[in-house]
Amino acid sequence: MLHEDVVGRIRTILLDGEIPPGARIPERELCERLGISRTPLREALKVLAAEGLVQLLPHRGSRAAKLTDKDMRDLFEVCQGLEALAGELACERITDAEIDEIAAAHAAMVQHYRDGDLIQYYRGNRAIHEAIVNAAGNPVLAGLYTSVTARIRRARYVTPMTPQRWALAVKEHEAILNALQRRDGTGLSHILRAHLRHKREEVFAGRLCRDGRERSHAENCVRRNSCCPGQRTACPHVAFPLGSSF
Repeated sequence: MLHEDVVGRIRTILLDGEIPPGARIPERELCERLGISRTPLREALKVLAAEGLVQLLPHRGSRAAKLTDKDMRDLFEVCQGLEALAGELACERITDAEIDEIAAAHAAMVQHYRDGDLIQYYRGNRAIHEAIVNAAGNPVLAGLYTSVTARIRRARYVTPMTPQRWALAVKEHEAILNALQRRDGTGLSHILRAHLRHKREEVFAGRLCRDGRERSHAENCVRRNSCCPGQRTACPHVAFPLGSSF
């Protein structure tokens, strides 16, 4: 198996949550599963450590990286900058056919919103963001974006949105498409930055509830309906493991 293939397989295992954040990397099991020796495995782990997905422990193996709140803030700041730049470049370089494809993806995503299908909505959302980055026509930018968003997805949580926040997100995506169709790079850059700030707020709301306060907060919210009016079946701030829109 080629080095790039080993790195890719282990990266997928980590991003799919098969090895939980903070858990030790089972080197022997991975070697058997991938049919490789320890040497190529450890070389692959060094690459993934550079990507922030693995923490190397001197003389003690390695662990799946666990993101702190500061890590998440730092990653979102970088992601905002990357998407803003991608938006500017895409407006200069995108083809009419690519705009039509993004418009079709947007229409499908809106239908998922109307159907109340959050999982499919997030998948469509992610596809649109990736399409804009690819339309920028800059492989270096695309590579950095893939690396950063992979680390954000490593958190493995999506925050169910309130109806108001979900409706706002759809309006933001309509504005994104409109700016792209008009090839307004400056406008699209500002919209994407605001959109990512709102996404960061969602993620942090989920992480807040996922710590030691999650269960009591959710139970109180459901029982008294005091935290989240109109949400009687579950607190919309409680995160669950589905992957993310990134």
